[in-house]
Amino acid sequence: MKKIQPYILIYIAITITLVATFTGAANVLANTASARTKELSLPNNSFDIPVVQNRQVKKWIKYFCTKGRSKFISYGQRAGRYAPLLRKILVQQQLPEDLIFLAMAESGFYNRAKSSAHAVGPWQFISSTALEYGLKIDRFVDERKDPIKSTVAAGNYLKKLYAEFGSWELAFAAYNAGEGKVWGAIRYQRTYDFWELSRGDLLKSETKEHIPKIMALAIIGKNLELFGLHNIDFATPLDFEELSLPPGVDLRSLSSQLGESYNLIRNYNPELRRTITPLNLAYYPLRVPVGTVAKWNSCCKNKK
Repeated sequence: MKKIQPYILIYIAITITLVATFTGAANVLANTASARTKELSLPNNSFDIPVVQNRQVKKWIKYFCTKGRSKFISYGQRAGRYAPLLRKILVQQQLPEDLIFLAMAESGFYNRAKSSAHAVGPWQFISSTALEYGLKIDRFVDERKDPIKSTVAAGNYLKKLYAEFGSWELAFAAYNAGEGKVWGAIRYQRTYDFWELSRGDLLKSETKEHIPKIMALAIIGKNLELFGLHNIDFATPLDFEELSLPPGVDLRSLSSQLGESYNLIRNYNPELRRTITPLNLAYYPLRVPVGTVAKWNSCCKNKK
């Protein structure tokens, strides 16, 4: 019966301890990004990641304001639910808040997103990287789909990439293509400038487009009125309580007892892969809408 706040703080504290070697680099991330961001002629030109308005970025801005407008609106609606929480986690990790636009570019904040390369979740982790950064994937859960756990893992991975490459543009490129591909391009072209690297042939077009896409989303996202997107119907920010349940609880039956829809319960717990709570855990902290714990205590807790 935990509230969201202690759960997040405890989980983040544990994972941050595991990556303490990168904390020193994290302290200067926002300042470095700000120093490298060019002055932009925008109503809101405050960014804590590098943002420019070059030809490649303007192409993506045009796309999201025309053909891709409906996509941006969908992304924005889901951002209302998840962006406040993701920002909070990134701040706890001493990372730039605007990294949420990487998640927006990766998945549109869709927890069940899956790419052709089998990357999964809001931060699009492949299984090997997910396991390396502490996410569990087994018969019962795929934590890549969990917006909280995957954001902590993504933050730790991005912190490592920034420490390795020294720039957010290259960190984003490595997040998309892998560190080896980016180092190969750097060595061959003898430059650490992403825009120079993007003119070469070693990085795939997907990677070359990824960074301007992130920047375009950041520009539009922080200037909705300028681009005529200020009337987005944002979803209600995610808030929840937790029920500590034993293994094997049938979630359909539970939903019925609580008077909630099964799909609603599933949406609060996107990491679950079965219709029951995991059999390999002593208990499972099921997320439920605020107010559900009191309902459970009064109607169902002591039923056998």
